[in-house]
Amino acid sequence: MSLHLYNTLSRQKEQFTPLHEGYVGMYVCGPTVYGHSHLGHAKSYVSFDVIVRYLRYLGYKVTYVQNITDVGHLLGDTNEGEDRLLKASRLEQKHPMEVAEFYTRSYFEDMDALNVLRPDISPRAAAHVVEQIEMIKDLLAKELAYEADGSVYFDVQKFHGYGKLSGRTVDELEAGARVEVKSEKRHPADFALWKNAQPEHIMRWPSPWSVGFPGWHIECSAMSMKYLGERFDIHGGGLENQFPHHECEIAQSEGATGKQFVKYWLHNNMVTVDSQKMGKSLGNFTTLKDAFKKWKPETIRFFILQSHYRSTLDFSDDAVDAAGKGLEKLTNTVRNLRERINAAKEDGTPIGIDLQKYKSAFTAAMDDDFNTPQAVAALFDLSRDVNQAIGSAASFAKSSLEAIHDLYTDLAGSILGLTFGEGQSSGASDAALTDGLMSLIIEMRKDVRAQKLWAISDKIRDSLKVIGIALEDKKEGTTWRRMQ
Repeated sequence: MSLHLYNTLSRQKEQFTPLHEGYVGMYVCGPTVYGHSHLGHAKSYVSFDVIVRYLRYLGYKVTYVQNITDVGHLLGDTNEGEDRLLKASRLEQKHPMEVAEFYTRSYFEDMDALNVLRPDISPRAAAHVVEQIEMIKDLLAKELAYEADGSVYFDVQKFHGYGKLSGRTVDELEAGARVEVKSEKRHPADFALWKNAQPEHIMRWPSPWSVGFPGWHIECSAMSMKYLGERFDIHGGGLENQFPHHECEIAQSEGATGKQFVKYWLHNNMVTVDSQKMGKSLGNFTTLKDAFKKWKPETIRFFILQSHYRSTLDFSDDAVDAAGKGLEKLTNTVRNLRERINAAKEDGTPIGIDLQKYKSAFTAAMDDDFNTPQAVAALFDLSRDVNQAIGSAASFAKSSLEAIHDLYTDLAGSILGLTFGEGQSSGASDAALTDGLMSLIIEMRKDVRAQKLWAISDKIRDSLKVIGIALEDKKEGTTWRRMQ
């Protein structure tokens, strides 16, 4: 079976055929860096990490571009509100770029811990303002955009394909249906390409229309086409970005070039808490840094892999704990296998396991729109047979055992990004080490407090504060967090 994926644009599974044989250009909308990453981000970027890994496993040369949004992402469904970076800047009393740098480093730290491969290119929106201005000029020249009071808007009524990704039509977005129409906009669905900055707006650049800043949507079009060309194979992102962000990307990109922008659109579903979307705006999110205090990063990754990327993933402590137990079973199998390899001899008995059967089951699952739950199930089936075999007293040939281990390395390691405790990324190791050390310190301080040695207890707390770690004593116990 060849690789088939679900294309949001056609609303069906399609056989994957890249634009250029042997090469895949892939762009995924990256984070807006105004806060620490949460489990919703992990769901998205682990999912696309597996997709990139599998494409490379199949032999494709993949150029993976994932942007950093450090300007222009406006609050609200219509993107007419306050810039997210500016809001964070005001709350933290820091320059917006200081906020962006801090949370960009935090994001990559968390992704490294989850063993998410770094993108080949991570362009910053603020570093590509020139490209965005040039694209806006082109849209104005083609009369697909218009200037109003120093701002520039895309005229959705001029682009006849608007709505083909989301299924919405321009007529559905009547005045007042979503927001009161601003007088400077011709239609409520028109979206900002460039915004005239108010005097107090910190992030601002000169342009032919005003001193201002780009809209959110134009950023991804300009950056993706700069590094992947006017047409490329895969554009990914969260389901919540399908409209308006990706819809607007299509309109402005295809309006500018007259060509199909992206061949395959992939959207991952969201993480939910009690069936409600997890998100910063809803206040029900769990940051990855907090999650890593309770669970190993690989457990979080395995929890995500147990759901299809297009399915919702309902988060709870019990669900992650259950995933941890499942991962431990696989890990124990691989550990036992490694021990048998170390003790094995070449003249032992060949192990009677049909490895091709499990490899075929695994790749069939991945070929079916990257079905990681079924791929994981194939690993559990393999482990059942491996446990039965190596649990016997037989002396198996070393090469036979190594062949099984190589299969785990290929399927679980190269494709799913699982390490089973061996060869973890430094981020994952550091996170686990920090978690263990902090648990030990908190437990020792608890004993000190029980003995009413308050001076020692305070010294531990104050010493940790000096190195950027805050202890918080609550009724239910002591927790810790990194200070900003």
